[in-house]
Amino acid sequence: MSALISPCDTPFQINLEQQKKRAKELLKAFHSAENAALSRFIQHHPKYANYRAPSSSKEGHAQLNDAQLVIARELGLSSWAQLKKHITSMTQASHAIKAKASSPDAEFKTLHIRCGTDLEHTLPAGGFKGDFLEYSDPYGQGPIHLNDNFINTRAKFLHESYDPLFDNKHDDKRSDKTLDSARAYLETAHDKLKQAAQQYRRIIFWFEHDGYDQLILAKLLSFYASNNLPEKLEMICINHFPGSARFIGLGQLPPEAIRLLWQQRQPINPQQLKLGKRVWRALGESSPLSLYNVIKSKDIKCLPNMQAALRRHLQELPCTRNGLSLTEQLSLEMLNEAPMTAGQMFKRLLSERDPLPWLGDIMYWFILQSMMQTSKPVFEISKSDLNKPWHERLLTITDTGKKVLTGTQEWLSLNPPDRWLGGIQLCASHPCWRWDDKAMQPVLI
Repeated sequence: MSALISPCDTPFQINLEQQKKRAKELLKAFHSAENAALSRFIQHHPKYANYRAPSSSKEGHAQLNDAQLVIARELGLSSWAQLKKHITSMTQASHAIKAKASSPDAEFKTLHIRCGTDLEHTLPAGGFKGDFLEYSDPYGQGPIHLNDNFINTRAKFLHESYDPLFDNKHDDKRSDKTLDSARAYLETAHDKLKQAAQQYRRIIFWFEHDGYDQLILAKLLSFYASNNLPEKLEMICINHFPGSARFIGLGQLPPEAIRLLWQQRQPINPQQLKLGKRVWRALGESSPLSLYNVIKSKDIKCLPNMQAALRRHLQELPCTRNGLSLTEQLSLEMLNEAPMTAGQMFKRLLSERDPLPWLGDIMYWFILQSMMQTSKPVFEISKSDLNKPWHERLLTITDTGKKVLTGTQEWLSLNPPDRWLGGIQLCASHPCWRWDDKAMQPVLI
């Protein structure tokens, strides 16, 4: 999935001296009973979980090592010692890159597969020599029909749904997009995948924990469950990396972090291939029940990030409360707080609101565009803003939008466009699969 920030401006490069200074400042603020400091101790230090007032007990007399523990846990590490170890490892990786040490993947002819372009330049910058293949298709949106017409169906969706949202006045790179080019992109990537096992001794997948990545991972695992394997088929799949911002994706990370992650790669085993095939088949079914059964199965544990990603995927079904998908719900909640641009909404969705972000920007614009195609608008855009690029357009919630948000107006009663979630067609005018967010399961209503 696309990263929020450029790797050259990453919050995932941690300086030890700076963290020591921050720990001292935090300790001082704690002893001054500053609310923000007290909250940080309560949230991140187990000894202070039930802390209420300064000097109420011996717990009020925090030491520097207590503040250091809070800092380490805020950065996503279990202890100050682990923080120091991580910084040392990152520094060593950085020195290896600068010294042009031997390439980490030089032992075998290697193909790196990623569901985006965000590592295409970071890998070489980290000293990797293997080839790169982007295998990308947002399976969380649009139809998935597991038949001989699969690529044509996906190409048609990509072209008709996304390409009109690119304004050629603002993005010249999209001016030549056609249905044929969308089809050619998908066919080329798949052809390269079919040839990879014969051309490379090692193939490695680079994936994150979100639904965008995990659905493509399922597709690739399903492919290799039924086709020839390379000598080494490996995977790096993470849901976290230490840093001062929320981890969204691999594209946030600097080259030394990518080099460090290389040490965490694991061979892909037959159980994982089998589960990937099961997930992919379930994704293409017209009912969500098979996918839900996968989520509830014991087998799901062999792919640690798959369960949460599939559950988040099913939360894009209309909710039983008001008919909104989770993304639509979160969008109206943000607008109910204050008008904001589509770009501001996207950034806030990824950095704060979505429990498991899965969208690229154009995917989000597509959702907002679809939300505008109803019998009554749930948000408004001024006429003057309609000439601006999508991310600059200011959105304001309407009374109808507020009613939908509270459940006094049913979203599907506004006749939004039909949409697909994998093999499930969601229509406002027919019995529809929905997500019961209390029972956390799909139901047919």
